[in-house]
Amino acid sequence: MILTLEYHRSAARYLAGRGVTGTKLGSRASGAIASNLSPLRLLNRPEPAPPGAHWTRVRPLLSGICGSDLGLLTGRNSAYLSALVSMPFTPGHEVVGQTLDDLDGLPKGSRVVLDPVLGCVPREMPRCPGCATGEHGRCDHITAGRVSAGLQTGFCTDTGGGWSRMLLAHRSQLHAVPDTLATERAVLVEPLACAIHAVRRVPVPDGATVLIVGAGTIGLLTLLAVRTYTTAGPVYVIAKHGHQRERARELGATEVLSADRAAWALRRATGGFLARPERGAEFLLGGVDMAFECTGGSGLSSALRLVRAGGTVLLSGMPNAGVDLTPVWFRELQLIGAYASAGADFPDALVLAGQAPLAGFVDGVYPLSRWREAIGHANAAGRLGTVKVAFDPTRD
Repeated sequence: MILTLEYHRSAARYLAGRGVTGTKLGSRASGAIASNLSPLRLLNRPEPAPPGAHWTRVRPLLSGICGSDLGLLTGRNSAYLSALVSMPFTPGHEVVGQTLDDLDGLPKGSRVVLDPVLGCVPREMPRCPGCATGEHGRCDHITAGRVSAGLQTGFCTDTGGGWSRMLLAHRSQLHAVPDTLATERAVLVEPLACAIHAVRRVPVPDGATVLIVGAGTIGLLTLLAVRTYTTAGPVYVIAKHGHQRERARELGATEVLSADRAAWALRRATGGFLARPERGAEFLLGGVDMAFECTGGSGLSSALRLVRAGGTVLLSGMPNAGVDLTPVWFRELQLIGAYASAGADFPDALVLAGQAPLAGFVDGVYPLSRWREAIGHANAAGRLGTVKVAFDPTRD
């Protein structure tokens, strides 16, 4: 038997979670999400068996708590995704673990990071157009094939997920971790690969002015990817908390802004004109060349209002809030999505994770038995001065 933290769908708890998000997400709300309102259950389950020759059991060493996981628990995630999961499932898709079986090029005991997308190859399906071009995040077969429905490991009944003491993974999902890369850095590889993919989704012209909205894990790693893989000019970051502002400066932000002063600061920096509608937030005529929205929330409204006409807004955070799309129409903006990762993103993320100033990013680690405390900490991470909270399932 293995210990696992399972998600069970509950309409009553989903609605209760959405009610919590209507309050300020302070300590009381965080505690409610992680206790009687939570659809999570800590259970013992039979050890899973690999479904085929190219699969292995993996023992998670660290598994991160992602913003999309918190959105699931608080009812903020879109119902669109409910058709792409199987129930019940074990969350956890940011995983560094140890293989428990021999595979091609990966002997038993290898330390690996998981590319969680369950595309055509692990499902043993004929390759769809997305998978055929190496863009497995665009897979059309994520509800078919060898394992049950699930857009990723961590949303699929058959594979399990990182919030447990064992999961199943296909060889194509696993990347060996160099001996020189600490486990605390390796657990950042999956979100870093997503950030690299987001930056590669759009051409960033030499000298372009860039805005990054949000300075949580994804925002900071997107800033790192912009500075590493592009020749952008000034990069502005909207950050809410003091520790986020400090880390953004360390990673190369030109200027760090508060949300309530961003329009004023960017008007001065870019020479735009500040317009004030009768209702709603002010916006710029002019503004930055492009923006990366990394909050998954109200940050999209800010991004759309601060980009110049003809500019680009890229959705890196999972959208979970309604927004006025008038700027997209009136300013002829390009609105582009970036989901998961692709071909070279994981190998590059493994290299960058070992070189970048990421010390202290993982500063809250919990055993599965303290899951309520872990979820509460992750939900209040910004306020508590934390970047990434993770589970260590090997701990008692």
